[in-house]
Amino acid sequence: MPELVPVRRALVSVSDRTGLADFCRGLVEAGVTLIATDSTGRYLAENGVSSTPVAEVTGFPEMLDGRVKTLHPRIHGGILANRDEPDHLRQLAEAGIEPIDLVVVNLYPFREAAAKMLPWNEVVEQIDIGGPSLVRASAKNHTGVGIVVDPARYDEVLTELREHGGLGAGLRRRLAAEAFAHTAAYDAAIAMWMAREESFPPRISLNFERMIELRYGENPHQAGALYAAEYSGPGSLARGRQLQGKELSFNNLLDLDAAWLAANDFTETACAIVKHAIPCGVAVAPTDAEAYEKALESDRVSAFGGVVAFNVPVSEAAAKAMAEVFTECIAAPSFSDGARAVLAGKKNLRLLEIDGRPAPFYSARWITGGLLLQTADAASEGREGWRVVTKAQPTEEQWRDLAFAWRACKHVRSNAIVFASGGATVGIGGGQTSRVDAVEIAARKAGDRAKGAVMASDAFFPFRDGLDAGAAAGIAAVVQPGGSVRDDELIAAAGEHGIAMVFTGMRHFRHG
Repeated sequence: MPELVPVRRALVSVSDRTGLADFCRGLVEAGVTLIATDSTGRYLAENGVSSTPVAEVTGFPEMLDGRVKTLHPRIHGGILANRDEPDHLRQLAEAGIEPIDLVVVNLYPFREAAAKMLPWNEVVEQIDIGGPSLVRASAKNHTGVGIVVDPARYDEVLTELREHGGLGAGLRRRLAAEAFAHTAAYDAAIAMWMAREESFPPRISLNFERMIELRYGENPHQAGALYAAEYSGPGSLARGRQLQGKELSFNNLLDLDAAWLAANDFTETACAIVKHAIPCGVAVAPTDAEAYEKALESDRVSAFGGVVAFNVPVSEAAAKAMAEVFTECIAAPSFSDGARAVLAGKKNLRLLEIDGRPAPFYSARWITGGLLLQTADAASEGREGWRVVTKAQPTEEQWRDLAFAWRACKHVRSNAIVFASGGATVGIGGGQTSRVDAVEIAARKAGDRAKGAVMASDAFFPFRDGLDAGAAAGIAAVVQPGGSVRDDELIAAAGEHGIAMVFTGMRHFRHG
């Protein structure tokens, strides 16, 4: 491989025009002749940079609404010719084709179109064809061609040209590797979108873009980084914008994910407070400030140093309430100007703004040498299909709390127990190996608030001891999947305590 490749001609065709005018101006100053597709050429001309149209090189105008413009031997021959092979150079000369030494291409914004849930035909038009062909051809022939797909590389390329008069072998190799990763990620996003209606396609292509390197992982002796899926739909935490505060940590992101999903599982205004990836308070209310106060009241001690998420924009009133409590991070669709002003005084507090509500997607867990993939755990909104199995019937208020508790329960690690009252959790017990232990923890957290509250269990009670413990705490109604061999015993126990009990027929295990 030649150590240095001079750059005489460059092809430019980009969707992301960040820094493009200055970069191309620098190429021209370095003696490089520019070839550009129509829209890129117009942009360069508007910024005072001249270029030769691709159509002038190929002898053919762009056609099919721009679907065909660079797919031509005068372009690809100039890129793919092996400069070390005399016969390749002879063939170029006979065809009157000049070599192209640098290709600057980035692809149609497919991921952004898919994330916006645009109509099918509009998303399809963002599937680039000529761009990936140019990128792959240039990367394959990196012994004689430089390929730039990321505007972040513009300064490095110009520096190399100015200081060395060409592109070095090391830089060309790095650019080629980045180019192949770029097209692989692009195709993976398209494949995932195309298979979006299949539960489990026979092959999945998961590509991730590194967003940030973290200070460390779960513990200081572990390294960590955040990667975002190329296609993840709306409401992506990994692509959220940090508005203020210290760097996000590995554990912050785990907690934020749990809180963000919990808050967005409700259609009403909701707030979730999470500590160590387990909710310590979830609530719905007419306003975000009320929802926060109710969620905080669930477990004020555990909320200290936790993270908070809302499914609505954060108001100044909610910000003032949160300013009184030590909080690590807050995630929301947006923050009002008043909220930003209040929270600006908490310089270390991280604020994360996330576009859209998370759509039901896959849930994944890494295991040694593989990946476990499942569809999202979607709970029903109401009580359709639920069955009252006791003589005692829930009141309308209890029905509302049972539906709320059941939805909140699925966000608590198994074994999970949630006590709720008035659209808010009042006691949560999760992550226990014994269900009765989870009930006792929830009861202890709730204290006197357990009296008249409802209890949700993510799976059936294997014995009546858990139900007895809830009754002793004062709960008035229970929602659980049912399905135990001892269901009759549980129903009888509920009757003894005068408790209404509802079977949902659905389990909500959450293992980590």
